Amino acid sequence: MNEKIFIKPGTPNDGNREYLPEAIQGSNMVVNENGNNSQVYPTRLTEHSDSLADGIPDTWYEYVPSSYDGACKVPLVISLHGGLMTGWGQSIYSSWTIVSERDGFIVVFPNAHERRIWVLECEKKTMEILGEPNPGGFYMHTPPKQPEDNHDLKFLLMLIERMKQKYNIDESRIFMHGMSMGEIMSSQFARYYGRILAGQAGSAGVTWPEVLFDEQGEVINRAGSIPIWQSRVEHESIPLHEDETDEFVKRNREYWKKINLIDQFPEIKIVGEDNFAFYQGDHADYVFRDIKNRDHGQTFDDAELIWDYLFSGLQRGKNGEVVNNEPLCQRIGDAYAIALATGSAKAYVNNRIVMMSGPSIMHQKLKYHGLNGEAIVRGEYFLVPISFVATVFEAIYISEEGGRFGELILKDGRTLQFAQGSIGCVVNNRVHSMFCEAVYKDGELYVPIEWICKKVFDNHTSNCEDVLYITDHYAELSLNMALIIRDEILK
Repeated sequence: MNEKIFIKPGTPNDGNREYLPEAIQGSNMVVNENGNNSQVYPTRLTEHSDSLADGIPDTWYEYVPSSYDGACKVPLVISLHGGLMTGWGQSIYSSWTIVSERDGFIVVFPNAHERRIWVLECEKKTMEILGEPNPGGFYMHTPPKQPEDNHDLKFLLMLIERMKQKYNIDESRIFMHGMSMGEIMSSQFARYYGRILAGQAGSAGVTWPEVLFDEQGEVINRAGSIPIWQSRVEHESIPLHEDETDEFVKRNREYWKKINLIDQFPEIKIVGEDNFAFYQGDHADYVFRDIKNRDHGQTFDDAELIWDYLFSGLQRGKNGEVVNNEPLCQRIGDAYAIALATGSAKAYVNNRIVMMSGPSIMHQKLKYHGLNGEAIVRGEYFLVPISFVATVFEAIYISEEGGRFGELILKDGRTLQFAQGSIGCVVNNRVHSMFCEAVYKDGELYVPIEWICKKVFDNHTSNCEDVLYITDHYAELSLNMALIIRDEILK
């Protein structure tokens, strides 16, 4: 399809601090708050209400692109709002309508029925803290134990049926997405009714592990495998579980890796502040996206990325199997990338594991104050065996004086000389000062790879949580991606 799209100019209301300003609806107002940016209210967005389940009236918002004429089958995306928001709020705080206009699919934004709060499976600890009933909190009553008794799940099922009756929907290409509490709801839907969907995605909504795993650690699932996308943010904090946030994120990832039969480490791609881990499973794939320096919420381009990298290439086969077609953007890792973790002798090089002669170490550059003065740390840098540098850059390695002197001859003819205890490096017969001195360890020189990659090869380096990522383009390693690299790839 690839129709030309436009972002309409709006009137900023930076003084607004309401969670969801009702004045936005139908206006050209836009609000911005740390990446949670809104677009102008879409003129083609229409409101609908009806009793689709349990004889209870519900409301939803439909966006039908201008290219739709009913002649051809089109995909359907259901996008669920966060807690205390609305369907129309989700439409303006995301780019789903813009991407819909470009690629010709229909998007529906339903409202949660009770006080803008989705009815979710809930862990015991949360229910005990919030109490029952809890009219002032997220839960008005104990969530039903069976999905067949959950009104919101039934509403979503019937809403999909209504869209299939009303529009020429491609039943093999129905997708669901959610933001925050909406992601938890869409994940709940996928666990019980995922066979209806070709893919599920979510943004900044982590499900409680107690809901995902039973007391024996086995997964709780009724629907089977489904392609999954999870967008996470570096500055996330799970309410009532602030100290367990990293573990919750990890357990959510482990859940879908088990369901989709994924046992290989992912390919990593980092573009600017976007950190992607592309997992390939025997039954279905899984994409993990972490955003550097980002608080809770969804980025405005999250919908674009979900569609381009995942949804655009998915469908369900006639027998319910996942069919992977070519997406708009290929899910492949950085062609040139080096990842290291302190204490690990493994290195991730261009999407494969390379063993080093010894583990990478973090070395402190010290500044001493006066005679017998205390030392001040002026920098910490990754050091690796010089033989590893030779391997990665296909250089000839010459070792002398029992390994205390080393020379590298690069493929382009340049030479690098290193010596134990010296901060100097001779590059093409010219002296340069490195970040820190070379260290002699276990019979081999350890050299500062960050300096080598930046100075000699003009690479970009980024480190987080004692993990270093090196690329040939701008990339900022995020917290959750560092944990994946350290704990899953280089463990």
